[in-house]
Amino acid sequence: MASHARWKLARDEKVARGIAEGPEVERLREEISLAFDLGQAVYDRRVALGLSQTELARRAGMTQPQVSKLELGGTVPTVPLLARLARAMEAKFWMELFGSSIRVTFTDLDNDTPEASAPASPEKEDEPYEAPARQAAQG
Repeated sequence: MASHARWKLARDEKVARGIAEGPEVERLREEISLAFDLGQAVYDRRVALGLSQTELARRAGMTQPQVSKLELGGTVPTVPLLARLARAMEAKFWMELFGSSIRVTFTDLDNDTPEASAPASPEKEDEPYEAPARQAAQG
């Protein structure tokens, strides 16, 4: 299987040679690229926290194979799933779109920018995970 970087390089070479692709193919490529970028962001944050896929799955109400598939770019998560993952990783979820580029990151809750992301302190790793309490809808 070709890596994401090799796939992008092959595409860029085709474009340089003037081999154009239809809009449907380009839209599909953008979706695949988004899936890879989202998966990489989940992987980066999970590793920075020192969590296993199994532990992240437990925290997010998923299975370990679902986490694995997500991290490998095999699926584009829904917004509710991204919210669950952010809570499970005690993080803010950032997605920046600019032109045809996208940047996605999960950052510490107390940081204001994606660049400020850092691994959790060792003290936090020994504490049991507690999901934030949900507030009931008032109506």
